[in-house]
Amino acid sequence: MLQKISRLFVIKTPLEAYLIIYALALGAVERGSAYLIKFPGFGGKLLFLACTCAVFMAGAKILDCLKHEQRLAEKSE
Repeated sequence: MLQKISRLFVIKTPLEAYLIIYALALGAVERGSAYLIKFPGFGGKLLFLACTCAVFMAGAKILDCLKHEQRLAEKSE
């Protein structure tokens, strides 16, 4: 039963990856806009940029890992 539940949290297709990246981006922009309000000026802009850059790095890693797992699956067949 635990294995069935854990399979729900595995990213299998690029569509799932893009949906997760989109959700991360929405959260990062929301957090970044809160930083802009709390820290007006250059500091807030830097924190906003840090939030969005983190999404770009995480999204690239998710897509790279997905491609790597697909290559391994093809190789093992």
